[in-house]
Amino acid sequence: MRKPYFIDTTLRDGEQAPGLAFSLSQKLALCELLDKAGVPELEVGIPAMSENEVNDLAAIARRNFHFKRLAWCRANERDIRQAVCSHVNGVHISFPVSPILQNAMGKNSAWILQRLKELISLSLSEFEYVTIGAQDAGRADMEFLREFVSEAELCGASRVRLADTVGILNPFSTSRLVQEVHKYAPFLEIEIHAHNDLGMATANTVSAYISGASCLSVTVNGIGERAGNAALAEVAMALNLSENIDCGINTAILSELSYLCAEISHHTISVDKPIVGRDVIRHESGIHVNCLLKDRNTYQLFPAAMVGRQESDFVYGMHSGKASIEHFFNAHKMNVDEKVCIKILEEIKTESNLQGRDLKEHEIFEIYNKIKI
Repeated sequence: MRKPYFIDTTLRDGEQAPGLAFSLSQKLALCELLDKAGVPELEVGIPAMSENEVNDLAAIARRNFHFKRLAWCRANERDIRQAVCSHVNGVHISFPVSPILQNAMGKNSAWILQRLKELISLSLSEFEYVTIGAQDAGRADMEFLREFVSEAELCGASRVRLADTVGILNPFSTSRLVQEVHKYAPFLEIEIHAHNDLGMATANTVSAYISGASCLSVTVNGIGERAGNAALAEVAMALNLSENIDCGINTAILSELSYLCAEISHHTISVDKPIVGRDVIRHESGIHVNCLLKDRNTYQLFPAAMVGRQESDFVYGMHSGKASIEHFFNAHKMNVDEKVCIKILEEIKTESNLQGRDLKEHEIFEIYNKIKI
């Protein structure tokens, strides 16, 4: 199984989230951290969108980052020419492969297969590599999709992107799709581009890789159209921890990258967001804390430092146990006997229940002083 090859599309699909537009300085800041994270390829934008976009892509090229740069194009010559002016390494040409998209765009299978040949030939004369997009592959007619990927391989495309454009796939149907495509284009690299409309983008991406897709399309924090895409941090950590696969990603950069993206995209990171959410490494439950004090691995999947964070202190509230309170005072170098700890715990539970939240450090000391009096 080939090592996972990540293609980050934050600057293209991520920026297509409603109301979002990155400035050049913001794009460069994201590129800097994605480069540090070791992401090997970025889909940097859509040159045909504007002259300003072309200039931004050229500016990114001048920075000499380590990653390859890919431009997204519609299936026409003008888009390809605009991509040439953007100084990218490769070009991605997207085709509608589902009946619903073909009808909406006024295209048919004959037109797609003819343009596929022409545009791959044109693009190979201008770029290091060409990738082909099977847009809405999750709803494609399988007979046509087989013909499409076979022709793409024959014409010299480097890879095909299976885009689950509306997020209709699940891990099982994703696996079947990838295996079927691999049968008919065995030498063509398969990329999965999963959308999160049903909350399965990360799971579908992991499933696709295990089933034979070596190229994984992701965005920082999973931002993108509608419910977004598969999140870089989630896919990298899922493969690392649930499948023991080294993804070649510097995971210590993930939190910094996620919070930078959240800041410039104005998308708040939920406290329970996998990997980077605040509460992922916070603990309150008495049973959990009692074990965590002995071994952090008991109720925490990964050390905070693995994703560039510091371990969080425990939360003190109505679910806390005696071990938590003893730990709190030990951390403050205070010797509090067991009976006093139990009384403090009872007060913490009562007050937390009344307030509907955990208690702050100064509130615990107030309870301690009240009990000592």
